[in-house]
Amino acid sequence: MTPAPDAPTAAVTVVGLGADGWAGLPDASRTALREAEVVIGGPRQLDLLPPECTGQRVTWPSPLRPAVPGLLAAHAGRRIAVLASGDPMFYGIGRALAEETGALRVLPHPSSVSYAAARLGWPLEDVEVVTLVGRPAARLAAALHHGRRLLVLSADATTPGEVAALLCDRGFGPSRMRVLEQLGGDRERTTDEATADDWPGGRQPGDPLNIVAVECRRAPDALRLGAVPGLPDEAYEHDGQLTKRHIRAATLGVLAPAPGELLWDIGGGSGSIAVEWMRTHPSCRAVTVERDPARAERITRNADRLGVPGLRVVTGAAPAVLAELPPPDAVFIGGGLTAPGLLDACWEALPGGGRLVANTVTLESEALLADAHRRHGGELVRLAVAHAVPVGGFTGWRQAMPVTQWAVRKTPDTSSGPSSGAER
Repeated sequence: MTPAPDAPTAAVTVVGLGADGWAGLPDASRTALREAEVVIGGPRQLDLLPPECTGQRVTWPSPLRPAVPGLLAAHAGRRIAVLASGDPMFYGIGRALAEETGALRVLPHPSSVSYAAARLGWPLEDVEVVTLVGRPAARLAAALHHGRRLLVLSADATTPGEVAALLCDRGFGPSRMRVLEQLGGDRERTTDEATADDWPGGRQPGDPLNIVAVECRRAPDALRLGAVPGLPDEAYEHDGQLTKRHIRAATLGVLAPAPGELLWDIGGGSGSIAVEWMRTHPSCRAVTVERDPARAERITRNADRLGVPGLRVVTGAAPAVLAELPPPDAVFIGGGLTAPGLLDACWEALPGGGRLVANTVTLESEALLADAHRRHGGELVRLAVAHAVPVGGFTGWRQAMPVTQWAVRKTPDTSSGPSSGAER
């Protein structure tokens, strides 16, 4: 049998380090750190190394991510070891390093999430992990569902208090919380369980190295928000410019969001389509374009409250602002269809395989959609919803304005342009 060739020597070795420091490292990790000519890490991590690690110690600057290419270039040709907390490839520096260099060796350590699940007796496959390290606390709201267990990666000692306040504000005050600190180290500690409602406002912050365990409990009077598109209209702050619940669910169904995809939401109104697109998966992205500044601010508030603070809101008129946006995977037009050139600009921006969905209630815009359907194909439907309402002492149907919807998928083998084909 021909022996396998030796693996190429990695230019950078990433060593996962726990709260137990040097004592908790396996031999391979210790050897890598002893042999490194340069060791890069945070001050706390570097202080855990013994004198036998003689390499030059370099502290990460802030902000960290933009500094990665420069630091690697500055020490090119030397044996570099990078210290990371726990598992470097789980919300760690390993991702940034992998994006910068192909010669990467990773020596992981159990993550704080693994330690927390072990201490709590929670099967990891049944737990959702939310990181608030360098991210707004509002993103936690998208993970709040009655009965779910969450592990929240804290930015610092103030995070548990922020989590408790958010739970109370979003109707999850009865949720049970514990804070686990310095997991795996000599100073490991788990706080007593308390509900978010009873979380002491004057509690002194504990250790900055902590993770928050949450067992979600929704208050009886809190609005129930499901995991699929079609949230209650009451979930949104709006001035009447809102794609209503049943039409919204049908619209997201044909937009068909998939992980990692980017949506353009043109004529955002209250932002409901973009918000629910992003709620389908944490990696889904959206840009909403709204020309009215007051509505644009309202969209930002809705996104924050419903757990997708990463929604990008562009205040301006389409199609003028579209040239500044990254290419979309899907486009929704909920307003402004009669703006000259808008429909063609959105079509041309779509790559092959991209989807476009447009809704309207006016005859003028409906004529534009009928013409687009004739030129590009797709599906033209009319959606009608009626609600039962009191009529004197009886009950009757009140019809909402019917919505005309054009949905089309651009054929993958075409170049952009109005003459391109489309498939149903």
